[in-house]
Amino acid sequence: MQAIKSTLAFDDIKENYYGLTELEAKNALDQYGKNEIKAQKKHTWLNTLISQFTDLMIIILIASSIISFFLGENREGIAILAIIILNGFLGFFQEMRTEKAMEALMNMAAPHAKVVRDGIVKDIVADIVVPKDLIVLEAGNRVPADAVIIEANSLFVDESMLTGESVPVSKTKVDSKNSTDREIKNNNIVYMGSMVTNGTGKAVVVNTGMETEMGKIADMIVTAGSEDTPLQKRLERLGEIMVTICLAICAVVALIGIFRGEPIIQMLLGGISLAVAAVPEGLPAVVTIALAIGVRRMVQRNALIRRLPAVETLGCATVICSDKTGTLTENRMTVVSAYAGKNPYILEKNSQGGLSIYCRGKEVRADKTFGLKLLLRIGLLCGNTHINKVSDKRNQLDIEGSPTEVALARAALDSGIDKTAVDNNYTRVREIPFDSDRKLMSVICKAHTGELFLFAKGAPEIILGKSSRILISDRERNITFDDEELIMRECRSMTSKALRVMGFAYRTVRPEELWSNDLERDFVFVGLAGMTDPPRKEAKDAVNRCRRAGIKTVMITGDHKETAAAIAENLDIYRPEDIILTGFEIDNMSDEELEMACEKATVFARVFPKHKLRIVRAYKNRGHIVAMTGDGVNDAPAVKDADIGIAMGKSGTDVTRQSAAMILMDDNFSSIVAAVEEGRNIYSNIRKFIRYLLSCNVGEVLTMFLSMLFGLPIPLLPAQILIVNLATDGLPAIALGMEPGDSDIMERPPREPNESIFAHGLSSMIALRGVLIAISTLASFLVIYRLSSNIDVARTAALVTLVMSQLIHVFECKSETKGLFEINILSNIYLVLAVLSSILLLLAVIYIPSIRPIFSTMPLKFNDWLISCGISLLVPIGAGIIREARRKKRERNG
Repeated sequence: MQAIKSTLAFDDIKENYYGLTELEAKNALDQYGKNEIKAQKKHTWLNTLISQFTDLMIIILIASSIISFFLGENREGIAILAIIILNGFLGFFQEMRTEKAMEALMNMAAPHAKVVRDGIVKDIVADIVVPKDLIVLEAGNRVPADAVIIEANSLFVDESMLTGESVPVSKTKVDSKNSTDREIKNNNIVYMGSMVTNGTGKAVVVNTGMETEMGKIADMIVTAGSEDTPLQKRLERLGEIMVTICLAICAVVALIGIFRGEPIIQMLLGGISLAVAAVPEGLPAVVTIALAIGVRRMVQRNALIRRLPAVETLGCATVICSDKTGTLTENRMTVVSAYAGKNPYILEKNSQGGLSIYCRGKEVRADKTFGLKLLLRIGLLCGNTHINKVSDKRNQLDIEGSPTEVALARAALDSGIDKTAVDNNYTRVREIPFDSDRKLMSVICKAHTGELFLFAKGAPEIILGKSSRILISDRERNITFDDEELIMRECRSMTSKALRVMGFAYRTVRPEELWSNDLERDFVFVGLAGMTDPPRKEAKDAVNRCRRAGIKTVMITGDHKETAAAIAENLDIYRPEDIILTGFEIDNMSDEELEMACEKATVFARVFPKHKLRIVRAYKNRGHIVAMTGDGVNDAPAVKDADIGIAMGKSGTDVTRQSAAMILMDDNFSSIVAAVEEGRNIYSNIRKFIRYLLSCNVGEVLTMFLSMLFGLPIPLLPAQILIVNLATDGLPAIALGMEPGDSDIMERPPREPNESIFAHGLSSMIALRGVLIAISTLASFLVIYRLSSNIDVARTAALVTLVMSQLIHVFECKSETKGLFEINILSNIYLVLAVLSSILLLLAVIYIPSIRPIFSTMPLKFNDWLISCGISLLVPIGAGIIREARRKKRERNG
């Protein structure tokens, strides 16, 4: 309790029973600072810059250039040092940009909190919660700060992060009238970082940031670091293997040159330079940059990635299990039908903004239908809606709350029920919150007469099963089997029209029963209400895109089978050959039977959260890669167990978001499909620049190795090798990661999760193109050498051919299925600019007099350029001719 005394006195808690104003909150934020735990010290920009020069190969190269200065090879030393510095700064800017991108993404995933400010419940970022704020607590929320509870309804909190005790702790409100700060007990306090597992409540914040109990043990908290994806790990291992191979080849090249009588220092520098150029040490870094770029694109399409490995897994997804409400539908509920006292009602909005009610074709007044009026009153009382403001023009109410409760409250108010009169007549004394296991919610209210009533709403079969009496007109009587049959028939009629149906009931409560755990029984059944939730317009197209991409869409809902079937059929998820499974049927199936059934099932109706976990595991056991959406507390296990757990950004709880790999910021199914598409594009782009980088590196190594093997003069000097590396390995490779994606990416089947990055002939493409680049470079070198008899001119020509071959090849890498002349080379402006910058660098090395001596280059004549560039173009032209001939042959045969 010392922690509470340090910030607020108990009187402050009493004063802030109704929350702060925005101005008071701003002043408190200035006074107390942000509500955040101090993060671990980050690397400074200077550390990042220095790290670019600490790689072993770079250190060896720096040492070699210093040695060359001592031996009088000043030009070589200057060239190598200049390129090392340029490369270092390029790497530095890339790393800083990547770090900023990842920080921005982390900020987007920051936790939120509900607070009462200016008398309105607002959803704000948790780091601007301040002492004296009144926070709203709901099941699934993470507590944003240490706070004293002033209102609690069956409130339980998981404090295992602080105490290690896994059993949730019951919390009760403090007696704000009679207590003092000395009498506030631990069960009156919620702590930052703890999770609300059940119930609702409100609490006044007493400590934030480092002043909280969590802040005091901040050093013991292990924050989640950046997680390498499986692909990054595989590429790191590949890089290690290639380092070994390249170093061996470079050593052989250097030794052969020395034995042939070449200058020792030149061959040593050449071998090391070749190793630096050939080893793809930047490959994992380029992959990280591509992932960061791709993840930013996903954010623009309303999908926030919390764990990078999910990006890879998205491209492999074969099944998407989606909640219906809010994801496939708009989550914009409207009450359109009701049943009370054996009478069916149709409810329609009229031109005056009120509610027109029809019974068997005739319009009736709400105040003349006792049962319907009581049903609507229960809908208003048994909920947690807030009326924020009243529009002056049309007298429209701005109601805040869950879509179902808002729909019920709006129907009640539009029918003419006076909320002020209802509030005056009934005072809530207890709430038994809704949970997905019980499938109902109850409130106990004290009437102005002193009587206690329990009002309940929930799943019709649950409410009916707990009812022993029924209300007909204004009288109660025992419920009969025929009554139950009639009610369920009406329920099925509503569900067949794709309506979401809820049942309503009440009972009287004796004072001594008030805090009993067995109150939800012996109900008096009042009636049913049917609500419509229209499917999202874009959902059907997204479902069809999934089908074309080889992905099965499965709808999971708590609605009745008939409702689920009608909506799923409308969305083209359910087809006549498919089956629908209910939660009851799942309970009666073994795991093996469920696995067999799930292959044909596209809809799971009347499902509880416990069924979701079984559904996920059934699909996974059948070899599927499963994406699963969830929003409630009890969805977290299924979301966590899925290959790709997806939480709702708007309606989801903190606990589910913590379990998920991806968060939908708009709760929209089409955003899942967009994320799958982006995931496939990211993987495709990674394959593209792996193809490019490794082809180029193989070409460089083979150029030097073959020249040594066949006794040719050295085609490239150390500085020239490094300038090739600078011109072609940096910006063009990164720009490939910004490719917009193939237009047919969602027409292809999902990728196998353990598929090699070199699958589908990529390794042979890399090897073949590397050989052709080497042959082209050596051919250019030999032709120009024979024509000019000048070794420097020949080396310059070889440099041009090697660079231009690689820059042409970067455009070939835009597609694995189309040739250079079939693609739009201007579709990626970043790639065009990267190639232009590389060409400008090449021209500078050849034509600027002050730079030319450093790299031992010579200005080329027009004919030399024609030969060098012409040889570079021979391979893609030849490949294009062969590809076109094959296409025409297929057309003739087809």
